[in-house]
Amino acid sequence: MPFHDRRDAGRRLVERLRGFRGPDVVVLAVPRGGVPVAHEVAQALGLPLEVEVVRKLRVPFQPGLVFGAIGANGVRVIDEPILLRAFVSGPERERVEREARNTLSRSILRYSGDRTRARLDGKTAVIVDDGVATGATARAAIEVARARGADRVVLAVPVGSPRAIRSLSRVADNVVCLETPALFHSIAQWYQRFDDIPDATILELLTRSTPPAALPQTDPAL
Repeated sequence: MPFHDRRDAGRRLVERLRGFRGPDVVVLAVPRGGVPVAHEVAQALGLPLEVEVVRKLRVPFQPGLVFGAIGANGVRVIDEPILLRAFVSGPERERVEREARNTLSRSILRYSGDRTRARLDGKTAVIVDDGVATGATARAAIEVARARGADRVVLAVPVGSPRAIRSLSRVADNVVCLETPALFHSIAQWYQRFDDIPDATILELLTRSTPPAALPQTDPAL
C-alpha cells in the first residue's frame, strides 16, 4: 500500500518501533528524505533525533548507478562488482570519493550546526530513512553508528527492495521494513507525494525534535 507522504510513512513505522524506546535509544535520520520520517518516530516515542549524514558514490556518466557510499569516521562501503561492470577506473573512483568526502563534511556542518553529537557507546541506534533501494547508504549509516560505539543498531524504513533488505539484515541487529514489494523499481513509486526536502525543512524538524543535548556525552569524531 503506497504511503501518502513521508510523514504518513513515519507514523505508520512508529507502530513497529514501540519496543525500541527508553533512555538508551537514539534516532538517527538519513538526510534528506529520512528526516521527516524519523521526526515522526522520534516525536511519537519521545526520543532524541540526530542526522547521520552519508553520501552515495555514483558511477561517472551514469549518475543513476551507485557503486557505494561513505560516512563519517572514515566509513566507506564499496560494491566491487558494480565498479567492474561499469568500468570505473582507479583515478575516477578516487575523484568521486574525494568530491563526496568534501560534500559530506559540508553537510555534517550544515545539519549539525552547534548541536553536540551524542556518544552512542552502549546505546541503541535506530537508523531511519524513507526507503532502501540498493542498500549502500543504509549500510554506510549502520557502519557509522557502530564506529560511534552503538551497542545495537536497528534499521527502520517504510519500504525496501527485498534483496537489499535481506542483505542489510546480515549487518544490522534488527531490520524493520513495512513493505518489501517483489516488483520494486524505486522508492518514489511507493509514495503519493515524494517531494524534494529543502535544507530549511530539515533544520526546522531537527529544531522541533527532542534535542540531542538530552544525551550529555559528546562524540568528538566527525
